[in-house]
Amino acid sequence: MVFAATLDGPSIPWGELIPILSLLAGTCFLLLVGSLVPTWPRRGYAWVTGISTVVALVANAVKWNDLYYVKGQTFFADAIAIDRVSVLASIAICISVIFAALMLSAYLVRMNAEGPELYALLLTSAIGALVMVAANELIVLFLGLEILSLSLYLLAASNRDREQSQESGLKYFILGGFSSAFFLYGVALIFGSTGSTKISGIGAGLSGNISIINTDAMLLVGIGLLLVGLGFKVSAAPFHVWTPDVYEGAPTPVTAFMASAGKVAAFVALLRILMVGLEQRADDWRPVVWALALLTVFTGSILAVVQTNVKRMLAYSSISHAGFILVGVEAAGHMGSDGVATSMNYLAIYTVLVMGSFAIVLALSGNTDGETNLSDFKGLAKRRPALALAFTVLLFAQAGVPLTAGFVSKFAVIKSSVEANSYVLAISAMVAAVIGAYLYLRIAVSMWLEEPESESEISVDPAVVIVIVVSVVATLIVGFFPELLLHATRLARFAPR
Repeated sequence: MVFAATLDGPSIPWGELIPILSLLAGTCFLLLVGSLVPTWPRRGYAWVTGISTVVALVANAVKWNDLYYVKGQTFFADAIAIDRVSVLASIAICISVIFAALMLSAYLVRMNAEGPELYALLLTSAIGALVMVAANELIVLFLGLEILSLSLYLLAASNRDREQSQESGLKYFILGGFSSAFFLYGVALIFGSTGSTKISGIGAGLSGNISIINTDAMLLVGIGLLLVGLGFKVSAAPFHVWTPDVYEGAPTPVTAFMASAGKVAAFVALLRILMVGLEQRADDWRPVVWALALLTVFTGSILAVVQTNVKRMLAYSSISHAGFILVGVEAAGHMGSDGVATSMNYLAIYTVLVMGSFAIVLALSGNTDGETNLSDFKGLAKRRPALALAFTVLLFAQAGVPLTAGFVSKFAVIKSSVEANSYVLAISAMVAAVIGAYLYLRIAVSMWLEEPESESEISVDPAVVIVIVVSVVATLIVGFFPELLLHATRLARFAPR
C-alpha cells in the first residue's frame, strides 16, 4: 500500500490513443456481445466495425489538422511518435478497414455465413498496423508487426470450405514466422551495436560522437536483417514468393486488406527506420534498397503478364507497385529529396486502387469466391458495362495512364528518383511500367473485345458498389486535380528527434 501510494506512474495522453482505443472497443464489443446475443441484424457486425473505424478516422483527421504548426511529438517514453507521416498512414489504414468491412459483409452474405470473429480480426490487424506506423521503438514495432501478422494469418485461412484458403494461411504463417525471426535478429544486432532500440535514439547515437568502429559489421548485418524482415512484408523481390499463392487463396476481402493496409504499415515502418534511425548510414542501406527496387519492379511486371488468374495477376502487380514505392524510398536516402512525400503519395493512392480492383474481383468471383480466372472476365462489357468501365479505369490507373491517380503516383516517384540522380533506377521503373501495362491491357481486352463464356446474371452487392464507386471517383479526382493529395503528402514529416 505504501509503495502504491508513492508510485509516480507516467502520464498517459489518452487523446492520442483514441484511434487505437476505438478499434479496440469495437473488437471487444464484437467478441463479447457477439457471443452473448445469438441473433444479430444482417450486416450488424459490419456496422459496428465501420462505426469504430470511422471514429478512429475522424480522430486522425483532427490530429492531422492539429499538427499543422507542429512537426510531431513522441509519447510513452518516446516509444510512440505522432507526426504527419503516422497520421496520414493511419488515415489510409482506416479507409482500408472501412472498405474491407464493406466487402467482407458482401462476402459473408453471399456465403450465407456470419462472422463476428472475422470483423474482430480485421480490427485487431488494423490496431497492429496503427502501432507499426507510429512506433518509435523497435520492440514496439515488432509487437505491432506480430499483431498485424497473426490476425492476417487467421483471416487468410478463414474460409474452411475452401482448400486454397487453408493452404494460403499455412504458407503465410510459415514464411511470416521466418520473416519475423529475421526482423527480431536484426533488432538484437542493432541494439548490440548502438545500445538502443529506440529509433530516434539510434539516429541520435549514430549522428553523435559515439565510436562504433568495432561494431560496424554487427550494425550492417542488423540493417540487412531488418530489410529482409520488412522486405517480406512489403512483397519485395526476392522475398515475394508467398504473395501470389496467399493472395489467390485468401478470401478476396482479406486479400484486398492485406495488399493495402499491410503494405502501408510495413512501408511506413521501413521509412521511419531508414530515415529517422539510420539516416546517417544511408550510404550503406541505399544500394541495397536500389537493388531491391530494381529487382522488384521487373519481377512483378514480367511475371504478372504470364498469369491466367486475375487475383494472381493483381498479386504480381502489387509486387511491381512495391518496387515503385521502393524507388521513392531509395530517393529518400539522398539529401534534400522528397522521396518520403512521394512514397506516402504512392501508398495513399495504391490503397484506393487495390481496394477498388479487388472489389470488382469479388463481384465476379461467384458463390465459391473461386471464379477469378481471366476467362471469367471475358465479355464483361456486354454483361455489366458499368462494372467493366469501372475496372478499366482502375486498371489504367495502375498502369499509370495520364489523368488518373496512378499516373500521379508513378510520375512523382520517378521524378524523385531523377532529382536524386538515380537515372538507371528511374529508367528501369519506366521500362517496367511499360511491361506491366500489357497486363492491364490484357484484362481490358478480355472484358471489352471477347465474347462472354457465361450468360449468367452478375449480381453486385450494394456494399461492393459503394467501394467501387468511391475508388473510381477518388482515382479520377486525384488524376484531374493531383495537387489535392500532393500538397498533403508534402506536409508529411517525421517527428523531430
